[in-house]
Amino acid sequence: MKALVYHGPGNKAWEDVPDATIQEPTDVVVRVDTTTICGTDLHILHGDVPAVTDGRILGHEAVGTITEIGDAVRGFAVGDRVLVPAITKCGRCDYCQRGMPSHCQTVGGIGWIFGHLVDGTQAELVRVPYADTSLYRVPGTVTDEQAIFLADSLPTGYEVGVLAGNVRPGHTVAVVGTGAVGLAAVLTTGLWGAFRVIAVDTNKFRLQKALEFGATDAVEAGPGAVDEVRALTDGLGVDVAIEAVGYPQTLRTAAALVRPGGTIANIGVHGVPVELPMQEMWIQNVTLTMGLVDTVSIPTLLRMVASGRIPAEKMGTHAFTFGQMDEAYDVFANAAANEALKVVITPS
Repeated sequence: MKALVYHGPGNKAWEDVPDATIQEPTDVVVRVDTTTICGTDLHILHGDVPAVTDGRILGHEAVGTITEIGDAVRGFAVGDRVLVPAITKCGRCDYCQRGMPSHCQTVGGIGWIFGHLVDGTQAELVRVPYADTSLYRVPGTVTDEQAIFLADSLPTGYEVGVLAGNVRPGHTVAVVGTGAVGLAAVLTTGLWGAFRVIAVDTNKFRLQKALEFGATDAVEAGPGAVDEVRALTDGLGVDVAIEAVGYPQTLRTAAALVRPGGTIANIGVHGVPVELPMQEMWIQNVTLTMGLVDTVSIPTLLRMVASGRIPAEKMGTHAFTFGQMDEAYDVFANAAANEALKVVITPS
């Protein structure tokens, strides 16, 4: 089979590799019909994730068709159309039982294993461990292009942003950073009745997309952004500030936007320490949350997509074939210049 293989920082290749096969009775093999690229894949290629070693197949999101099942698999059959999420879970360990499969002990202490600890989904075939507890059957009314964004981006924005931020009816919400995950947060704030959703970004294209995704206001990031957001909230600040970038400045911006008693929900992946004005924040009863997605919201989000409540397909802006994998990475890595959110990659 063909797959995108990591060969060290800055080096990847779409090349021939042995076919994915059943290794454990709980495995299935899935033919990948649709995949995509995540910002984490770019971090790997920059050498930021040392656990990913030479020879690893990249990718952790897929929609596909089961071609082979292990002897212990009971919930799925050959021919089933399934969503392969970013998080794999055994369903039995302490963290899975607590609803935190992102820290599944059975698969290595972290649920994100595809393209990380085991071979991933940017391939013609992928082996899926613990299939019964990890896969989701895709309803016939949901297209591959809709389902693929439920593997990571939409659950991340919803769980780590909206749910962790405790968004409630009548709340004002600011989303700092409107890339794919920030837009996923914008798209799902309405499920909890947010009154006003303010998108903050430096990129005019992304701000326009945020308005299309349901934001009520768009504020261009800069020296006057905090004052502009506060003016939209009668000078009080927002109930929930969702940070979806991962830079020290954007987290500090989110902290400056939140009102007393509010919540800062950090989604962004931070690679360096961040200094926050704790001497000011402690007395304001501010809550700060953060975390890795668990993808436990996928069944809910699937129902919302199937009903038309969440137009997940809006996340995809560019389409490529497997043979155009290098081009897909180039476009995604230069998302601002290419007005790209997420890419959709299919065999042909």
